[in-house]
Amino acid sequence: MFMMVSLDGYFEGVDHDLSWHNVDNEFNDAFAIPQLKQIDTILFGRRTYDLMASYWPTVDAAKDDPVVAKLMNETAKVVFSHTLDKAEWSKTRLVSSDPVAEVAKLKQSPGKDIAIFGSNNLCLSLLADNLIDEFRIMINPVVVGKGIPLFAGIEKKAGFKLLTTRNFKNGNVLLTYSPA
Repeated sequence: MFMMVSLDGYFEGVDHDLSWHNVDNEFNDAFAIPQLKQIDTILFGRRTYDLMASYWPTVDAAKDDPVVAKLMNETAKVVFSHTLDKAEWSKTRLVSSDPVAEVAKLKQSPGKDIAIFGSNNLCLSLLADNLIDEFRIMINPVVVGKGIPLFAGIEKKAGFKLLTTRNFKNGNVLLTYSPA
């Protein structure tokens, strides 16, 4: 799971605002691109899928971030939704059944890593069933004041073991955890 979070603990600002995400060339070159090369499947909830699918297949994305756009568009994607009728972004499969069962099945398949970008509700359901092996939380040096807290809606305590920390020149700090 990869999630950006503000210093005050929000993964989204008010009205799903992500404009505060602190990304730059160092982030792309030293983190995003190597991470995308390690995975062969990206999991999304509907809201995150809508956001990503509205940007990465566009001409602007190819112009602004050609390597990331290529990797995002060429990587297999699974979107979990009970409300979408179809998923039109290339290499995307729509699943309306139980995400826990689907992810358990995916984890048994050969291949590279599976990643979840954003998608807090999906993460919570998978966390409850011990289906997330690693949490990569990128803390951005900004306070947004209001929004949706990381892990909003968690129903029981979950412990984590810190694996690594990584500082970026732009002030971001990447914390990588495994479930305890």
